[in-house]
Amino acid sequence: MAIIYSYPQGTPTLGDNVVGTQVDPVTEENKTVQFTVGQIAAFANSYSLGYTVYTALLTQAGTAAPVATILQNTTGGTIAWTRTGTGAYTATISAPLFTSNKTMVFINGGSATATANIEWASPTTATVTIDTTADAVLTGASIEIRVYA
Repeated sequence: MAIIYSYPQGTPTLGDNVVGTQVDPVTEENKTVQFTVGQIAAFANSYSLGYTVYTALLTQAGTAAPVATILQNTTGGTIAWTRTGTGAYTATISAPLFTSNKTMVFINGGSATATANIEWASPTTATVTIDTTADAVLTGASIEIRVYA
């Protein structure tokens, strides 16, 4: 058998097979089996980390609302971004999913200094507000909103 690093590297597709070990729940025997990359990805996406997440890159120009390039959204809701004033932007989720005392916001302002604040207007309405010093300074800002169970 060849040494593993002697094999060429490839770019996986969903239909590619990966060799792995599966433990039989009854006999506790280790079986060598094949998994597709698609099966592994589906399992990884279904595995609960104890929170749902919205991760996006934000860019804002002029006096427009920020534009989000969504990297991942497992919240089950849709987030709408609005500009509420000079350098102030608000994310409102379409369902009451931002749970008080269980929601965390991580932000990297990209090319700007930014802070984030969570406000609960009522049990069904919550907003995440981003404040910068001016308009048109968010370029590739990253935001992650986690809602813990």
